Amino acid sequence: MERDKNFILGIFDDEDILKNAVREVRAAGIKIHEVFSPYPVHGLEDELGYKKSRLPVAAFLFGLLGTTLALTMQFYMMKFDWPMIIGGKDHAAFPDFIPVTFELTVLVAAFGMVGVFMISSNLKPWGQPKIFDLRSTDDKHVMAIDIANNAAVDLEIIKGALKNSGASEVNSKSFD
Repeated sequence: MERDKNFILGIFDDEDILKNAVREVRAAGIKIHEVFSPYPVHGLEDELGYKKSRLPVAAFLFGLLGTTLALTMQFYMMKFDWPMIIGGKDHAAFPDFIPVTFELTVLVAAFGMVGVFMISSNLKPWGQPKIFDLRSTDDKHVMAIDIANNAAVDLEIIKGALKNSGASEVNSKSFD
């Protein structure tokens, strides 16, 4: 059972101020839970210190699975299950397998990446999203700081750091 989560939110009007604020808040030793923005902010992931995504590795592995499935399926069907001589060619003519192999590779890789992304992002159909501030879908940028992860830092210091770094508002939010 997850305990109550308490957050301090910094609301920002401009993306440049937000990026500078992320830099300043992290330099002050405050751990940032997440930053929410109505549109992608170039360079924000670098400022937050995010690692490179491993989604390309998953895409490659799912593509390899799709290729293996396609070749195995076609070889089994044409050689053992329903062998047919078409145009005097061998039962298992691999050049004929190329279009189906390509399409199944792309299909399995795409579905696999969507599944991995949804699992890693915790996007379940039955889940309830945590909405920190509705204005983050319109025109405001929201920096959420988890109080439990910053227990060593005084709340007033966190609020002051947000205000000094350019936040137009500093609010508190609790989730049950």
